[in-house]
Amino acid sequence: MKTLVKLDLDKKPWEQEGQIHNRWHPDLPMIAMVKPGDEFRVECMDWTGGQIGNNDSANDVRDVDLTQVHYLSGPIGVEGAEPGDLMVVEILDVGTFEDSQWGFNGIFAKENGGGFLVDQYPEARKSIWDFHGIYTTSRHVPNVRFAGIMHPGLIGCLPSKELLDKWNKREGDLIATEPDRVPELALPPNPKSAVMGKMSGEAAKKAALEGARTVPPREHGGNCDIKNLTKGSKVYFPVYVKDGGLSMGDLHFSQGDGEITFCGAIEMAGYLDIKVSLIKDGVKKYGIKNPIFEPSVLTPTYKDYIIFEGISVNEQGKQLYLDVNEAYRQACLNAIEYMKKFGYTGAQALSILGTAPVEGHISGIVDIPNACATLWLPTEIFDFDMKPNADGPKVMVKQGIDTAKTS
Repeated sequence: MKTLVKLDLDKKPWEQEGQIHNRWHPDLPMIAMVKPGDEFRVECMDWTGGQIGNNDSANDVRDVDLTQVHYLSGPIGVEGAEPGDLMVVEILDVGTFEDSQWGFNGIFAKENGGGFLVDQYPEARKSIWDFHGIYTTSRHVPNVRFAGIMHPGLIGCLPSKELLDKWNKREGDLIATEPDRVPELALPPNPKSAVMGKMSGEAAKKAALEGARTVPPREHGGNCDIKNLTKGSKVYFPVYVKDGGLSMGDLHFSQGDGEITFCGAIEMAGYLDIKVSLIKDGVKKYGIKNPIFEPSVLTPTYKDYIIFEGISVNEQGKQLYLDVNEAYRQACLNAIEYMKKFGYTGAQALSILGTAPVEGHISGIVDIPNACATLWLPTEIFDFDMKPNADGPKVMVKQGIDTAKTS
């Protein structure tokens, strides 16, 4: 299989011969062209471009420069792709590099993006995870071992100029409602640290001023963080520019639904094997606004779960109306409190929810005033019995071990 993007992980993202970009812009040149039906390999850096080290300090998570990310491989053009088509992307394989058998999970500090539970866990933390084939373990989170569902957290096609302008307008309007909020409501265009692929000179400078940041998912796909988008799955992306412009990165070894720690998966460098094809005029034919995908037949099989409920009542007891976001937050917090009874710190429990293949479900959104969300925690990932019993919980986790902290 031909490798279209070949990276040197000892070099910086901007030293990769124009194969990397970290902004969305319609004028980004294609780095390669393929035909419908072609299969090829794309190598990807971790989303931070190597800012996080395999060590026992969370200083690097605290100090991550978010103007740099995400570092994406591409864009790759498909011959014959035109606006209005659907680009069909089959993920044939996702893999790790032989000399990089580890990944990281980060709880981001409140002043640097935060996370889903930022009010409860505002300080930076980190856990390192070692890979053992399809399984992973962590020196920072003991007594757990699970099979990963490797997947790209971020994959999508280039936006048109009209779509880019729409993104910048609506996100700018949101920021204007509370411009001093910490963390920010959204991230506007910022030329600082912009890497614009094969663009250069004044064209690159101009594009960096208006290029969209890669943090959120949007109509073109992007940073959707869908854990089931693993090898054997298929995605249908709307095409907005000539040739499509497919880019990808932010590879995850494993992730729980919601990626709740912000840097919430086990982040890694690795490769994707891809097959592409086209459905002409597919956007109109199928009424597509956002990408759709078919899951893989491959998935870790867990049969035993403890399922934690959450409702739309916050920690201060305030009643919210059918707020699924708050309901899922409460389900996560309930799971964390439960795991703490077995000796885990709150940060360790949060790391488990971000990395293990936990499932999040919207269980009820009609019974006013409370939405109900559930978090499914697989008990088989633990090397002890996590289920409730009449004798009560026993502390099983060695005291004194915790996620890496800042100094």
